[in-house]
Amino acid sequence: MENLALLLSLSLLFNIISFPLPSSAVSSCNGPCRTLDDCEGQLICINSKCNDDPDVGTHICSGGGGSTPSPPSGGGGGTCQASGTLNCKGKSYPTYTCSPPVTSSTKAKLTNNDFSEGGDGGEPSECYNRYYENSERVVALSTGWYNGGSRCGKFIKIKASNGRTTTAKVVDECDSRNGCDEEHAGQPPCKNNIVDGSDAVWSALGLNKDIGIVDVTWSMA
Repeated sequence: MENLALLLSLSLLFNIISFPLPSSAVSSCNGPCRTLDDCEGQLICINSKCNDDPDVGTHICSGGGGSTPSPPSGGGGGTCQASGTLNCKGKSYPTYTCSPPVTSSTKAKLTNNDFSEGGDGGEPSECYNRYYENSERVVALSTGWYNGGSRCGKFIKIKASNGRTTTAKVVDECDSRNGCDEEHAGQPPCKNNIVDGSDAVWSALGLNKDIGIVDVTWSMA
């Protein structure tokens, strides 16, 4: 009987050690995580750490506590911080190597670009070293979304606030790291949340390109 009682006690102790309470696995700001379930509240798991969700727009980690600095103005915000600055034509522009996380409805700014020879796109498109007519639905993506060319040739779906949608082929990078030189037609670095669309993209969305920049969402088609 004494041996049985001892075994029962050891078994109970083993269960307590091996199966901790679920709450002990929940992480707060900058805490370690492997899945979304590891982060408490509205936080999400980014680069193995719990942080604010840029799509929800929370400022739990970056607001008030001061542990995570706010990104400089000019980018998409969220968890993507500026990597430096570039002085251009008397102004200072933040530079980025990243972009906000891609989701099923990624918030972005749609700008207009002339991908034809002699257009404001500068040199030929980076993906295929060629120019495109304004009648072709093509886009350039900010450096982080371009992701080293991994999205070259792929189609994305773009949705405007008027409810209209279209698809477009990724053919170039909207450089968020460099600018103000001949290669970039003298233009400053792109913000980190840009979908730079041809005239045909704007037309398909029923938008006036003279507006210059509008809010859209995009996803992989």
